[in-house]
Amino acid sequence: MIIGGFQKFSLIDYPGKICAIVFTRGCNFRCPYCHNPELVNSELFLSPISEEEIFSFLEERKGKLDAVEITGGEPTLQPDLIEFLGKIKDMGFLVKLDSNGTNPDVIEEVIKNKLVDYLAMDVKAPLEKYKEITYVDVDTHKIRSNIKLIMNSGIDYEFRTTIVKSLLSKEDIIKIGELIKGANLYILQKFVPSKTLNPDFVNETTYSDEEFTEMKNKMEKYVKRCIVR
Repeated sequence: MIIGGFQKFSLIDYPGKICAIVFTRGCNFRCPYCHNPELVNSELFLSPISEEEIFSFLEERKGKLDAVEITGGEPTLQPDLIEFLGKIKDMGFLVKLDSNGTNPDVIEEVIKNKLVDYLAMDVKAPLEKYKEITYVDVDTHKIRSNIKLIMNSGIDYEFRTTIVKSLLSKEDIIKIGELIKGANLYILQKFVPSKTLNPDFVNETTYSDEEFTEMKNKMEKYVKRCIVR
């Protein structure tokens, strides 16, 4: 595993659990609003963190931490992800895995081998706008397949979309609702301008609180639960 960052404590990233967060390095998307450019742009890469450092910390935190979240970057690009998750599970921790949905074969394997307890998938846009949002060619059949796989997994999960006003319209959000219809949980994430992969995006905005409430109410016609974050 090429680990680009490590957060030792979080109360908000795994619902109802105290977790640590492992950030893998490298991503196959180039979303301009990405707030972790140091995990995506090779020119910004920091020195990797060793697995030994991670596991040593986790050993000391047994009984204090509930879970470990693996995020990125895009974790499913890591060739030894399965082995890494297995080690965490063997230590007795719950595992949350974040993904952009481009590698359903990997997600299927972690589900099959009971290596994950919570799945979070970023649904970037309606399928026809994926290239526009991610700046790369995307096999949207894999995105659709990954959504179905997660929804049928029997594992706790969430779908989520980071919303930049200039990129996604309210109609786009409805199309996402149609794509994930019947999902347990969908999260509308407000874009917060800070550091971004494309520096110009620090000047971008999101919708008003009133508009988010409107979108939330409309999305509840498609999913069982929708929240704004």
